[in-house]
Amino acid sequence: MTLEEAIKARHSVRAYKAQPLAEDIVKVLEKEIEEQNRQGHLHIQLIKNEPKAFQGKLAKYGKFSNVTNYLVMAGQKAEDLDERIGYYGEHLVLLAQTLGLNTCWVGLSYSKIPGTYVLEEGEVIKAYIAIGYGETQGVGHKIKAVGKVSRSAVRTLGSSKNASDITPSWFRKGVEAALLAPTAVNQQKFFFEYVPAKDNKSAQVIAKRTFSLIGYTQLDLGIAKYHFEVGAGKDNFEWV
Repeated sequence: MTLEEAIKARHSVRAYKAQPLAEDIVKVLEKEIEEQNRQGHLHIQLIKNEPKAFQGKLAKYGKFSNVTNYLVMAGQKAEDLDERIGYYGEHLVLLAQTLGLNTCWVGLSYSKIPGTYVLEEGEVIKAYIAIGYGETQGVGHKIKAVGKVSRSAVRTLGSSKNASDITPSWFRKGVEAALLAPTAVNQQKFFFEYVPAKDNKSAQVIAKRTFSLIGYTQLDLGIAKYHFEVGAGKDNFEWV
């Protein structure tokens, strides 16, 4: 399964089989976690065979069951920490999908169990990601139209147009991939703008988060940006 296929196949799963992660899969995950921690300057940790974090009232409210494996998404406090957590965490989510696993981003419905993770001075936990063999493959969620979350900086008759015939196909593919990204309560509070290439420079893309009373928009933006890159192809543009 490619990352593009994983984007289409991935759905949030909250109920899991009582089945430990295969050793060979654990090795792949741990190696990739180490690499994403290095690239993102994070402290993501894989916790295995630990049921208590998802047995509290919040977990029951979130309809989680049999979650015994999860990722602790942590890093040093910083203005961009949430976005980095989302971006590099979603890489691990899609990798897990290619390995035959299911996942679910979790912002509140978990308990922090002392002794299961390590935090260095100045580090904080921003989210957990449930991971394992799902009882089902989950279901798709309602998504916004491409035009609701994108536009082009190209002006036509005094107005901006969204992903359309005036933008390259890779931009539309990026937006479509971003719309399949998981976001808090499916809010999809992000926006992408295409900026044409000029002066021998690459085309650029502006990614923004929009207002939400729920929050988590910076983390959601990181997730959506990773999806956009997979769909659009990283070599086709530069982030503003």
